[in-house]
Formats: sequence, structure tokens, C-alpha cells
Amino acid sequence: MAPPTQSNGNSESHVKIPKIKFTKLFINGEFVDSLSGKTFESIDPRNEEVIARVAEGDKEDVDLAVKAARHAFDNGPWPRFSGTERRRILLKLADLIEENAEEIAVLDTVDAGKLFSEGKNINVPSAVGSFRYYAGAADKIHGTTLKMSRELQGYTLREPIGVVGLIIPWNIPAQIFAYKVAPALAAGCTVVVKPAEQTPLSALFCAHLTKLAGVPDGVVNVITGFGHTAGAAISSHMDIDKVSFTGSTEVGRLIMQAAATSNLKLVSLELGGKSPFIVFDDVDVDKVSDLALAGVTCNKGEVCAAGSRVFVQEGIYDKFVEKVVAKAKAKVVGDPFDPNVQQGPQADINQYEKILSYIEHGKREGATLLTGGKPLDRKGYFIEPTIFTDVTDDMLIAKDEIFGPVMSILKFKTVEEVIKRANDTKYGLAAGIMTNDWNTANTVSRSIRAGVIWINCYLAFDLDCPFGGYKMSGFDKDHGMEGLYKYLQIKCVATPVYNSPWL
Repeated sequence: MAPPTQSNGNSESHVKIPKIKFTKLFINGEFVDSLSGKTFESIDPRNEEVIARVAEGDKEDVDLAVKAARHAFDNGPWPRFSGTERRRILLKLADLIEENAEEIAVLDTVDAGKLFSEGKNINVPSAVGSFRYYAGAADKIHGTTLKMSRELQGYTLREPIGVVGLIIPWNIPAQIFAYKVAPALAAGCTVVVKPAEQTPLSALFCAHLTKLAGVPDGVVNVITGFGHTAGAAISSHMDIDKVSFTGSTEVGRLIMQAAATSNLKLVSLELGGKSPFIVFDDVDVDKVSDLALAGVTCNKGEVCAAGSRVFVQEGIYDKFVEKVVAKAKAKVVGDPFDPNVQQGPQADINQYEKILSYIEHGKREGATLLTGGKPLDRKGYFIEPTIFTDVTDDMLIAKDEIFGPVMSILKFKTVEEVIKRANDTKYGLAAGIMTNDWNTANTVSRSIRAGVIWINCYLAFDLDCPFGGYKMSGFDKDHGMEGLYKYLQIKCVATPVYNSPWL
């Protein structure tokens, strides 16, 4: 079994890694130490070395941040600005992120192991696009006029919810920072952001840019720290009006519980997935095998919508397996600063060990390991692209979200069979359908219980396309106008018409 190609890891000289500038908490427009004075290490997954020591925020620091955000919401100008003024500031912020795209991409590479080229050319531009998209929506927030059935006139107002806690995952840090912060600010909310402890650096850098853009003090606050302390404090805080979280289903449950036992704050959850990638036998196998491999190795498999359950119709099963295995073996794994590398390291040691443990489960349960399955023989959290066949629906590798570059290939015969098996999961985030028969595509797309369906494409994200799941993949949507409306609440105003008998 030939291993995937490795880069020599000696190619970062073309990218200047800047000095880490921001490592403190950002509260009320200033960078400050945590009240305890504690810090934690941010580790470079390429080489397991310490990049920086970052302030460790805790409940007391969250209290200060929430106090600042509450004051900014209740008494400050941000919710009272016209939509036009919020738009102007958000467009300035987008420009600043664009001007600093390379530095932000470098931070996410050394913090999360992301491919530098992908970060600079895809993820940071997407963050810029998000701020511009919602800046354009900030002055278009309207209510409706109601046709009342009695002698009343009525209308609705869309108003900002208030102080919002935004808890960000570690897989695509800068991009998801923008996905959450941009619509919340456009709506007129103030925010307390907790980036993942594994990847705090780009959020702190972007906090600095909000100040330069003219966002008033207290509107954006960033608390770095751990989920069980700072994250828990945000979820249970009595003066936070809503929490938006992207991450694991297990943590989503805890946030729901904390919200329910505190002030019944609103919660939006974008959680895990075990998405089916369904290949029918009328497709171009060469092209579809490329899509399938990208669907499970993009961002080293650390994508919630990864198509990790690949169902292949029996007529092309053997040919598909041959193609996708050859392509997985040719994939270049190594230093994410190397432009020739196609897959970098996993984000941290915990995720690295979790993925390897699932690979061992797959082997013990009787699946056939065709390629990969091992770490690279070097420092850092590198894992070979891994493909299993002879996978059954009840195996852990077919049921659990692995969040790594591990593909399970399953054979099927009929449309009815694959619909039933694809839906046999607690998750419902996304699905891919590969076929040239539009009757099949329409039947399957309407039958799969998932929030996003991609037909003859995969991971086809767009800012105008709402993204979010069914079942235990969460609820509410990011992107699109739905991504804005979840930070607004509707107020209804009714008044009697002239000469009505009400008075």
C-alpha cells in the first residue's frame, strides 16, 4: 500500500509569518489581561510548538464583557444608528479585513493547520464577502403593514435581539467569525465572541480591525478561554439575550441546557453531520471521484458537512473505488504553507488522536482499509487520507462524525434503498446526489432529511444560500437573509382607527 505523497515541509520561506500582535482579551474597545492573569498556550499543529500565550478568560471576564455589551446596546449609538451608518462601518471593516487578508490567513494556518493558499484565496475573501453582504442588508430591515380584521391598524417592527453570545469553532476560524459577527452587527446587536481555545488568534486580530473601522466601544468583545469556563459562562449568563453556536452536538446540548436553566435565552445551533454522498451509476466516475474525495478531505476533513458516507451504486462500485483510492494515494500531505500541499495537519492533538481512534475502530469492526489510516512519520498532527470499504451502516465509522479525512464507502442497489439508508442517522446537515437523471435527483433531494442538498456538486456554499441542519445537526440558518433575521425579533404594534369605539 503506497502512502500519500508528502511535502518536505521546507517551503514556508515564501510567506512571512508575522509577530503575533494580539493575545489579550478585547473588552469595551481595549485589549486587557484576564482578571486572573492566567494564560494558555496556542499550539502550531504543523510542529507542535507554542505560537503564543493567550489570555485565559473566565466567568468574571465574561461578566465584564457582557456589561460592556449591555451598556453599548442599552445606551450606546450602535442600535440607534441608521442602517445606512451601520452599513458604512461594516463596509469599512470588510475593506480592512481584505487589506489584511494575508496576515489573517497566516494566523489561521499556524493556529488551525489550514492550507495558507485556501485561507488567503477562499476563507478570508468569504469573510470579507459576509461583511459586505450583511452591510448591504443593514438598511433594508423592514416590518410589514397588517390588514387587521377589526377596527385596528397594525404593523410590525424588526428590532435587534440585544446582547448576543457568539461561540465559534476551530475548523475555519476567521470565516465563521465573520459568518456570525456580520449579521449580528448588521441587525444592531452587540456581541460577546468566544473563539475556540485552539484557534483564538484571528478573532483577536479582527477585533482590532473593528476598532479601526469605527465600531463603537463595547459593541464587539472577544473573550478567549475554554469552553467549560468562558463558553459555559456565556451560555448561562442572565444578561445575554441569545447564543449562536457552531460546533459539536454534545456541546450544543450543554448550551441548550444552560439557556433553559438561566433566562430562557434564544439559541441557534449549527452542529455535527454525517452527510451522505450518493453516487448513481449514470455518472462520470472520474469526475465524481474527485468530488467525493474533496468532500471528505477538504480542510483535512474538518468540515461539518463533509460527505463522509459515500454510497455508490453497485454497477460502478468497483470502478469508483479504484479511482478514488488512486487519487487519495496521490494527495500531497504536509506543510500547509507549501503551495504544492493539498492537505495540512489536523487542528490539535485531541482531534488527531480522536481520528486515529476511529480508524482503529473501523479496522476492528471488520471494514477493509484500502489506503491511509496512519499518521505521517514527522512532527505535527498529520494523518493520511483514509478510505474504508466493506462498511456496514451499524459501524461506528458510518454512524459517528469523525471530523477528519476518513471516507467510508457503502454499496447500494436501488433508489428506495439508498434513501432509507441515507436517512438512517441522527444527523441531517447536508447531502450530495450525483446523477444525470433528474427524476432521480428530484426524488432523492425531496426525500433526504437534511438542511442542504447539493446535486452534482458538493460543499457548494454561497452567502445567499441558507445553511443549517435538521435533527441533531441543529436549527436556525447561517447565510442569506435568514442569517440576519435570527438576530432580530418582531414587535407588533396595534392602534385603533379614527372614530373607532375603542376609546
